[in-house]
Amino acid sequence: MEDLHFFRVNTGGHVPGTDYWVTRPASINHPKDHAVMFLTEGHPEWREVFLSVSGCLVFWPDSWEVPESISVKNAVCPCRNPHLEYCRFFRRHGITGLPALEETFERNGSHIAKTAKIGERAVIFPGCYIGGEVTIGDDCYIGPGVKILGRTHIGNRVWIRENTVIGMDGMTTDRDGEGHPVPMPQFGGVVIEDDVRIGALAVIQRGAIDDTVLHRGCKIDSLALISHNVSVGEESIVVGTAFLFGSASTGRQAQVSGGCMVGNYVRVGERASLGMGSVATKDIPDGWVAYGAPAKPIREGTFDPEKGSIF
Repeated sequence: MEDLHFFRVNTGGHVPGTDYWVTRPASINHPKDHAVMFLTEGHPEWREVFLSVSGCLVFWPDSWEVPESISVKNAVCPCRNPHLEYCRFFRRHGITGLPALEETFERNGSHIAKTAKIGERAVIFPGCYIGGEVTIGDDCYIGPGVKILGRTHIGNRVWIRENTVIGMDGMTTDRDGEGHPVPMPQFGGVVIEDDVRIGALAVIQRGAIDDTVLHRGCKIDSLALISHNVSVGEESIVVGTAFLFGSASTGRQAQVSGGCMVGNYVRVGERASLGMGSVATKDIPDGWVAYGAPAKPIREGTFDPEKGSIF
């Protein structure tokens, strides 16, 4: 997303006396110049991030003083709920983030945008749709009915089974003072590294601002939901009907068993295992087995390379 411009809005309509043009969103993890951003009270350490950017529109908690070193370079808008005002920014300016209708060609019963990039020996079954910002590597297998949208990069030797959807919007939403939902458009992409396997009827949502990432060799079972900004670690396994919600993550060779839910920003550690039907509301330490709702680590697991599992 380094050089992408999604819109063009002048900051003067939000912070009188300023005159910057913002052209994209940016996150705390990857701040950019000339971006619209927000800061929440729960993370005061994040204030330092705004010393490194300029020309931004920043929604800032009104309970905090704005340092001059930040306000002199950016348009800072103090408000009670910065995340809500961030969402309202897009609604106010009619910014949806929805993909545009693209010119396609037909290949073996699938519709592929003319600007999509398809690698060598890629097998694409009938009934697929592949958008114009999609890149597919070599030796991939795309099953019937798969839909791949938005800015999605797929590595080599990736298998995606029937009727899976990749790159759709996540549901990033706040509520106003009357309880009405105020959604935030999604601008991130999806990165699927080499040798990933994805089952049928899975949903992989694009990131809200940064990317959703499936790291090398991970396995996503059928009917799983990988929400926006999730990071699934190398060679991790997410079993069927498991849901990983916004910005959740796993370490390397973790396992999320069937029917589990992993909450926003929760991490399942390296070689950790979350037992069937569990609900993780707090981080699971590296190497531990956790069960329950809410999930609690009960013992350190042991990885057996012969059995290929954590027990």
